[in-house]
Amino acid sequence: MDLSDFRKEYSAKGLHRSDLDACPIKQFTQWFQQAIELDVHEPNAMSLATVDAQGRPLLRTVLLKYFDGQGFVFFTNYESRKAQQIAQNPNVSLLFPWVTLERQVIVQGRAAKISAAESLRYFTSRPRDSQLGAWVSQQSSVISSRKLLLQKLHEIGEKFKHGEIPLPSFWGGFRIVPETIEFWQGGPARIHDRFLFSRESPAATEWNVERLSP
Repeated sequence: MDLSDFRKEYSAKGLHRSDLDACPIKQFTQWFQQAIELDVHEPNAMSLATVDAQGRPLLRTVLLKYFDGQGFVFFTNYESRKAQQIAQNPNVSLLFPWVTLERQVIVQGRAAKISAAESLRYFTSRPRDSQLGAWVSQQSSVISSRKLLLQKLHEIGEKFKHGEIPLPSFWGGFRIVPETIEFWQGGPARIHDRFLFSRESPAATEWNVERLSP
């Protein structure tokens, strides 16, 4: 299929340096809130890029569960493929593809496990079915059928049907501490607006802002 003529003209009015907050996290908060208000589907869905031991990249979509000045947090099985790759190389990238808003945000940084106490706080806030699901899936492993998963779900449900469901030792959160954050706004004639926030170290409070060529 030839898609060379498949194109859409971006209609946004553009993004100016004066529009941006000096703090990229505050700027991200503004854009995220606008995505919610404008009913973007799954605004917290983000593409997470990792690399394996051979340097081959792998991309998948995960859900951002919270963020603050320290970074962006998602949860997963610590025995999953993504977790194993992060253990080998913590340098990762995130992409928030808010296509309907003609926007995207790209984050580069390092991922690290959050504390068990922090994971537990989130785990206990999840619906009970989601808690059970965390116990059932040996994420990324090969399975023979969906029936096996459902059988395991039933068994785990019976095991924990009385009382609270404990946090699995193999499940928890990762925090991506940003080193760079890029805000991309589509513009007419492919003259897009791109601003890159960067800092010298994760502990630095001051961010440098540069306009990038589209």
